[in-house]
Amino acid sequence: MKNRSFDFVIVGAGLSGLYSAYCAAKYGTVALLNKTKIEISNSYLAQGGVAAAIGNNDSTALHIHDTFEAGRGLCNGDAVEILVNEGREIVQSLIKMGMPFDVVKGKISLGIEGGHSRRRVLHAGGDATGMELVKFIFSLVTKKKNIEIFENTLAYELIREDENCTGIKCYDLQEQKMFSVAGKCTIIASGGAAAIYSRTTNPSSSVGEGIPLAFNAGAEIESMEFIQFHPTAFYSENGKSFLISEAVRGEGAYLVNHEGKRFLANWNSDELSPRDEVSEAIYRELSSSGKKNVFLKLDHLKSSSIKNRFSTIYREALKNNIDITKDLVPVAPAAHYMIGGIKTNLGGETNIKRLYAVGEVASTGVHGANRLASNSLLECLTFAKRAVEDAALKSTDIKHNFDDVRTFHVNENQRAKLDVIGKKIGELMWNNVGIIRSKSSLEEALKELAQMKEEFGGNEDEYYAGKIKNVVEIAGMITQSALLREESRGCHKRTDFPAENLAFRETIVLKRGSMPRFQKLNQPIDEK
Repeated sequence: MKNRSFDFVIVGAGLSGLYSAYCAAKYGTVALLNKTKIEISNSYLAQGGVAAAIGNNDSTALHIHDTFEAGRGLCNGDAVEILVNEGREIVQSLIKMGMPFDVVKGKISLGIEGGHSRRRVLHAGGDATGMELVKFIFSLVTKKKNIEIFENTLAYELIREDENCTGIKCYDLQEQKMFSVAGKCTIIASGGAAAIYSRTTNPSSSVGEGIPLAFNAGAEIESMEFIQFHPTAFYSENGKSFLISEAVRGEGAYLVNHEGKRFLANWNSDELSPRDEVSEAIYRELSSSGKKNVFLKLDHLKSSSIKNRFSTIYREALKNNIDITKDLVPVAPAAHYMIGGIKTNLGGETNIKRLYAVGEVASTGVHGANRLASNSLLECLTFAKRAVEDAALKSTDIKHNFDDVRTFHVNENQRAKLDVIGKKIGELMWNNVGIIRSKSSLEEALKELAQMKEEFGGNEDEYYAGKIKNVVEIAGMITQSALLREESRGCHKRTDFPAENLAFRETIVLKRGSMPRFQKLNQPIDEK
């Protein structure tokens, strides 16, 4: 393939990438790169919905408050206000454009999830909001003639000219050919990394490849210790799992133990507490009982309403011989969302000029130490738009260098190595860097990761070797940051430091070639 030049280069085609492309088409030509098909992303699989304060008894002030409460003192105040206020406007504009959110008696139906004080979660297709949103935005993208989509395309190295990012070196996975895509601005929207854990709600492709892509170019990475575990992923003995949205609990489902008793109150929690609290409560219940799962109980709810509102979950459970309207549904926590990522400013730009990050791969500061449910799709929309608008102001011509395209290839014989180390890292992260951590478990994980790097290291210019290097590196970032944070806050729980510590009201920032540093917050809520 030939080298190409565009005004905007976007990596990733989940909701943040697609909406970035849609917004960018207003200002110039767009290259949208994706390593898989459009349908494979966390956005596409999102069940719950998108949070926006549009209800009559709601307000942006309440939404801001709930976001801060969930974030446990680590949210960036300015970023949260942007998320809630500008995000609300974007959601309202999507409604006017025809986005098919679910309606009851002529009004948008609003659900409630953990941590929300009001019903403010818009959903579509019952429990298929992510899919409907992605399909809707994708339909808008395909109408733009100045957007070119590159599927099955791996972005393996950013191109830097002095202080600027000027494009990306790519590999066509089908044609097995290298090429470069130059851009006046580059936006990474490649998604999260929760699939590096053995028990996860994520598709297997969500291994955070955008993180090392940016890190290797000199970008700062922030708050990697905060991995959110979803409390209710379907549990089966064969390991097969799928997400069961907390909107199910929002509509009245209970969590019960093997004795059929509600137990969350024993651990100072309830069905609509923030995710970190419910996940920890389930973890402690399982540790106390020696069981591998708890149950969701829905048989007291109206069967027809459950089938209609949660049709996807209902059908998926039936494949496992569970009728959620009358059977106890086995569930247990699973790695779900990467809260940290590539550090950005309020315009989505990184410390590298003309390089932006949006969506789950970014650390904008809105989630703090624990994401409020259904704020993720809102973040995708809000900061994608802001990044594009900021980039458009800087999209003057800059120098591109296509000369240095390193050798890159795929050796299918290396696939087995990736499968082996992927499984080893998944178990290691789940056991040692999971819901509950300690100094000893984290140090053991770092030691084993170093050994894996030595054992499986190789030519990173080969596709599978590069993926191995990336997964080991991301696991190391999460573990190193978790070891440095000597407290328990939000998604990060340590047995040796069980309480929050005011001294750690800072984020942890990693940068290649530098020692980790603690970064003071910009406008935390109690200073606004």
